[in-house]
Amino acid sequence: METILDYFETIPSLHRSLILVGGITLFWLLEGILPLVNFNYKKWRHALPNLFFTLTTIIINFALAFLLLKTSDWVKLNDFGIINWLSEMPLWLYAILGVLLLDFIGAYLAHYTEHKVKVLWMVHLVHHSDHEVDTTTANRHHPLESVIRFIFTLFGVFIIGAPIEIVMLYQSLSLISTQFNHANIRLNRTLDKIISFLIVSPDMHKVHHHYKLPYTDSNYGNIFSIWDRLFGTFMTLDREQLIYGVDTFPNAEENKSLKHLLKLPFHKYRKPTE
Repeated sequence: METILDYFETIPSLHRSLILVGGITLFWLLEGILPLVNFNYKKWRHALPNLFFTLTTIIINFALAFLLLKTSDWVKLNDFGIINWLSEMPLWLYAILGVLLLDFIGAYLAHYTEHKVKVLWMVHLVHHSDHEVDTTTANRHHPLESVIRFIFTLFGVFIIGAPIEIVMLYQSLSLISTQFNHANIRLNRTLDKIISFLIVSPDMHKVHHHYKLPYTDSNYGNIFSIWDRLFGTFMTLDREQLIYGVDTFPNAEENKSLKHLLKLPFHKYRKPTE
């Protein structure tokens, strides 16, 4: 564990880029071999707006990265935060607890809040407006949402007391996890169910992308499924019944337009239906 954390403490930007590109490439190829849904679409054309938002997310996170570094350095220097206030523990447990809590605040809590606060939901709509969910959908976030998610992560680093090596480990695992659970791949149903007891599986997360409530307001987790099970937001829906998109903005052609997606958060709020 010490070797792993040493690596993530100084992980080169090139390696982080390779994790992103490698993950997209791997799941992109698997989607061609084991597709869950045989979309009638031009894959590259569908990917273009999603890759644009991936790029804006990278730019925003890179521009604000110094805040993460300064915060993680401060909590480490001052022995501040939840995992630093607990009794001394093995390094592996310290790392797992840090990643687990960062996943709760930076992913589950952030995601839950975006669904419950109207103005944040309008920003998050860009992600839900994809009618062909695949691995490129993972980073389909409006630039405003990238900032919102960063703020939650920064708060998590502060309150948890996570050093930079755990932050980088968490972000790397989070990136791979979101590409995996958005990927348009058909796993064996039993295998998917077993996976979902620990981490968020493709079938589990696809329920969240169903176009109507109450399914849209379920399965908020990113890495670990424990939070949805613990807080009663876990739901199941047979994969054959899934319909992607969101019922309040159902125009599939509009939702492919980058211009429309950039303006989507500023539309008048429309109440979802059940």
